[in-house]
Order: sequence, then C-alpha cells, then structure tokens
Amino acid sequence: MGIPFIEPHIDLGFTENFLTMMRAYPHGKMHLGAEGYASIKEVEIRALDTIFTLHADHEQNASTTVVRGVASTGAHPYVAISSGISALWGRAHGGANESVIAQLEYIGSVENVEAFIERAKDPDDDFRLMGFGHRVYKNFDPRATILKKLQDELQETLNLDSELMAIARRVEEIALSDSYFISRNLYPNVDFYTGIILTALKIPKSMFTPIFVIGRTVGWISQWIEFKQDKTSKIARPRQSYQGE
Repeated sequence: MGIPFIEPHIDLGFTENFLTMMRAYPHGKMHLGAEGYASIKEVEIRALDTIFTLHADHEQNASTTVVRGVASTGAHPYVAISSGISALWGRAHGGANESVIAQLEYIGSVENVEAFIERAKDPDDDFRLMGFGHRVYKNFDPRATILKKLQDELQETLNLDSELMAIARRVEEIALSDSYFISRNLYPNVDFYTGIILTALKIPKSMFTPIFVIGRTVGWISQWIEFKQDKTSKIARPRQSYQGE
C-alpha cells in the first residue's frame, strides 16, 4: 500500500498485533475506511484468533501429507513448510475461502442467488457452489458451527450490512432448507464462513491463504517433529499398481 511498516507493540498479543500492523498508520492512527479512525474491537481479535486455532491442524489433509512426505526425505524443515504452502495454495484446499468470496462477488446480487442455486443443482451445468460439503464431514462441519456464531456476532457488533453479506446469507438460507443439498450432506463448511469473516475483518482475498498458513504452520511443525521422533519412520513411498501396456 506504500505506507510505512508498522512495528509490533510489546503490550499486544499476537493476533491483535497482526491486525494492528495491517491497519495502522504512523502516529497510532488506524484507518477503517468510511468509518474513519477506530480501535480494533475485541470480537475482531477473537474471530481471527479462532480462525488461526481452527486451522492449526486437521487430520491428514493434502498439505500435511506433503509436509510429512518432504520430511521423510530428511529435508530441512523450512523446505517441508514451503512445500506445504504450495500444496495449500490450491483452490480445493487453502484457496477455497478465497474462491467462496470470488463466487459471491460473481453472483453479484441477492436477486441472482436462486438462479445460481438452480445452476448448482443442474447436472449439465459445471457451476458448483464453493464452501459447501467436505471430504471427511458428511454432516455439518463442526468448525463451521463455531465460525457461524462468530460471523453473526461480527455482523451485529460492526453493523455489517454489505451486499456480499446479504448474498452469503441468502445462499446459506436456501442451501440449508433445500432437499437437494440436505440429501447430499452439502452443508456450509469452514471455508464458507472464514471467507466472509476475513472479508469483514478487511483482509484482502490475496491474504486469505497466508492467514491459513499462519495457523497451519503450528500443525505442520508438530507433524514434522512427530515424524522425526518416530525412529521407525521411513521415506514416504506409496505403492502404484501399473495397469496398462
């Protein structure tokens, strides 16, 4: 943005420092757009801290598998972490919440939601709703339950009433009551809510995956340490069954 770098403040915790350093200008001012200058609210800190915590570790997902695979070669931990970041960047993994916001922007208005819902239900249309369903959770994503409450609290505390929020509410409302989505266990997942929350926190889409990385690095390092401490660990070498000429 071309403004001076803001140093962290010794009296602030990690998450509050992170938000402050993103928003602050020199001489202690914080610009929040049309609202003018204001301090960061407690619910904003709690919302981002919750996202960091919920993203810390989550089973043997694609990026964690990559980190452990690279660790198995004896490579430096920084290399393993950077490999995990590359895997996380994909729109089916860590980039999913960015895709959610891009899709809500693409829908454009509340009036268009039902037409896009019908497109999502059409087997001949390649349009799919981002932020719904999960490979592991075949009912509601438990992390989404926590984030849904935070999203509602943010909306009330910050008086959020944007078109994007209205579109998201309408998509959620229809999907949660439509038999097509219910029968297929396509409930809003963690990506649906994190995308909306990060947007409410005025964090740009290009920062969504780095936010995910901040939280997930804790889990990746824990996995790396666990692998190194297991004396029976060997280099990752999945088997392949060749079926061809």
